[in-house]
Amino acid sequence: MVVDGHKTRPPSSITYSSVVSRDSVRIALTIASLNSLEVSACDIGNAYLNAQCREKLWTVTGPEFGSDKGSIMIIAKALYGLKSSGAAWRLTLAATMERLGYRPTQADPDVWIKRASKQDVSP
Repeated sequence: MVVDGHKTRPPSSITYSSVVSRDSVRIALTIASLNSLEVSACDIGNAYLNAQCREKLWTVTGPEFGSDKGSIMIIAKALYGLKSSGAAWRLTLAATMERLGYRPTQADPDVWIKRASKQDVSP
């Protein structure tokens, strides 16, 4: 679902969600390769729907809701189109990464690292 966020007033909180830079990815991959480190990457489908909506919004449902057509419903998830959804998703992702033991790098907060021990391999 996509919301007509342009019809809402701008929220007073931060709405910006940063994006990892191409240079940061290249540097991280180079360092990982030189040190035989494992790299994990992913794309999260419907990412915003995993974050809680930071705004108080409601909608009147349309015909796609069947017998609930015309009902008033509270929007609970950060839908695409809302001004604050990017920042809500960023906070959700950061909390999850930290809970998994990762931390953002100082150079780029969108590159996450986790300390791990590397087993010595005999040649």
